[in-house]
Amino acid sequence: MTAPHNPFKAALAARRQQFGLWLGMANPYTAEICAGAGFDWLVIDGEHAPNDLPLMLSQLQVLAAYDVAPVVRVPIGETWLIKQVLDLGAQTVLVPMVDSATQARELVRAMRYPPQGVRGVGAGLARASGFSRRPGYLASANDQACLLVQVESRAGLDAIEEIAALDGVDGIFIGPADLAADMGHLANPGAPEVRAAVLDGIARIARAGCAPGLLTADRGFAQECLEAGAVFVALGSDVGLLSGASTALAASFKGGSSAKSGGGY
Repeated sequence: MTAPHNPFKAALAARRQQFGLWLGMANPYTAEICAGAGFDWLVIDGEHAPNDLPLMLSQLQVLAAYDVAPVVRVPIGETWLIKQVLDLGAQTVLVPMVDSATQARELVRAMRYPPQGVRGVGAGLARASGFSRRPGYLASANDQACLLVQVESRAGLDAIEEIAALDGVDGIFIGPADLAADMGHLANPGAPEVRAAVLDGIARIARAGCAPGLLTADRGFAQECLEAGAVFVALGSDVGLLSGASTALAASFKGGSSAKSGGGY
């Protein structure tokens, strides 16, 4: 048995639009609720949500029963951490704060076993290999690994074409919230200057032959991004859905006004 086929990676390569949701509640129960909602992919967030490795594992185990692609966002692009997440069984990894092709090149190496990369070989202990019950895992894992890098600064935007040209970068995800902060519009990713930069970045990624993606809870802007060439788009988060719906429900009886989210989460 080889490494499991990665349908999300295949969809990006075919430029089929994929719609996702962020999982920030760090809970397998809520992850399972979202798994049955009909999204193509779900992000288990380790950057801003309180997810550690055991919690990531429990959510990966739950999602495995559903027709949805799990993506794990690591808090930082460290080789040792990417290795652990891959051994848990994640095949698609999202890395934040990538500003250069040099940085992206090292992430590609972290995702791959030698001689193409530097991923440590310990598959005998790993869920990814079926605990050694997939004898072809080591030979096929590199082909199914999917790397998404987050560009969320002006420096990252400047390096888009160089990053997109790297073999092993399957998609470039633009982070509007951090990009807005870097551009002087903290907490205002909807600023016209930021929206224009995001749309331009998406178009440049697509022209460079890579799959562009982003997260936005603004449905109108999501549609603009799809028209600009975005392939994988997250439409919100479990936290945002619960927060918004619970606030609206209380306000509907108490006469208050619903809070509006200012960011993509």
